[in-house]
Amino acid sequence: QVQLVESGGGLVQPGGSLRLSCATSGSIFSRYYMAWYRQAPGKPRELVATITSGGTTNYADSVKGRFTISKDNAKNTVYLQMNSLKPEDTAVYYCNADWSYAKIRVGDFGSWGQGTQVTVSS
Repeated sequence: QVQLVESGGGLVQPGGSLRLSCATSGSIFSRYYMAWYRQAPGKPRELVATITSGGTTNYADSVKGRFTISKDNAKNTVYLQMNSLKPEDTAVYYCNADWSYAKIRVGDFGSWGQGTQVTVSS
């Protein structure tokens, strides 16, 4: 049973901002790495950002300086603040979590949430 619920997507103009949320169960949230991914039409799923249980973050080069991943331990929720959005950021955004960075890096998960659509267009 999937316990990842992404929300916050929408249609935004280039240069705009959105904040995505990923609500999950405590057992998933407690895993060492939490991550945001995205998948654009016709393209493979891409790792966008990660955050460890200690708060260390890492970003794909394509979003570095524009996106910020954070988490609220009390709410078992991970966020992705997206600023200076570009049309190439258009995708369905997903979150997931694991203890292994190797698994996080390749996104090898059997279960995903429904994702949230982000469309950047004028």
